[in-house]
Amino acid sequence: MTFQQKLDKIVKKNNSLVCVGLDSDIDKIPEKIRNGEHSQTTFNKTIIDSTHDLVCTYKPNTAFYEQRGKGGIEALKMTCDYIREKYPEIVIIIDAKRGDIGNTNEGYTKFIFDYLGADAVTLHPYLGKEALAPFFERKDKGCIILCRTSNKGAGEFQDLIINGKELYKIVANRVVKDWNFNNNCFLVVGATFPKELKEVRKIAGDMTFLVPGIGTQGGDVETTVRAGLNSKGAGMIINSARGIIFSANPRVEAKKLRDAINKYRI
Repeated sequence: MTFQQKLDKIVKKNNSLVCVGLDSDIDKIPEKIRNGEHSQTTFNKTIIDSTHDLVCTYKPNTAFYEQRGKGGIEALKMTCDYIREKYPEIVIIIDAKRGDIGNTNEGYTKFIFDYLGADAVTLHPYLGKEALAPFFERKDKGCIILCRTSNKGAGEFQDLIINGKELYKIVANRVVKDWNFNNNCFLVVGATFPKELKEVRKIAGDMTFLVPGIGTQGGDVETTVRAGLNSKGAGMIINSARGIIFSANPRVEAKKLRDAINKYRI
């Protein structure tokens, strides 16, 4: 089963475009969990168990695990194993923003896809198609390319005009028309820039987008959904991390986001 096929099935089953970002900052985990054994894993399990029927994907950001060294890598592995074993229909995206020369990428693919067992990874486009080939060759896995990101300073490079066209549009065109030869490429487009999101949708057709920036970063649900939906009323993985996982009731917040998104999918 390909990444897109697995995603389509869980989107339909849970009627959800919600991605929960497992950005489990150890310093923000409740003290009673933080002081216990396998604190990050225990925290993640509580989030997963309370939201699994409301989401389509989970997205651990590796920074929150790598910063802890061995213990963090163990927690990341245990979290991915838990999702795959208990909720195997749910997609796992590793937010690692990788992208290096080819032989280095071979190592990344083995860690992310083989060791962690993830379904997709976020990638930088800067080194080009040739360098990312080890990812593209994994035909059943998702390669989610940074295009127009959600951070405030994204325009410093992404809005540069090259031959009369913004760089982010050039990236979108290149991914759609040249890199997606195995139909396993996708794009990251932030909710904080709905105008640009709409422009990328025009370029990318029905391609699925990973959309960060809802909630804490200020992205608006209605504007985002109306700008980014594809012709099938889907094509978006809408991420929320802190707004769900560190809330008083993660299930309530996940359901609130799912229902808000679905309100505008018609």
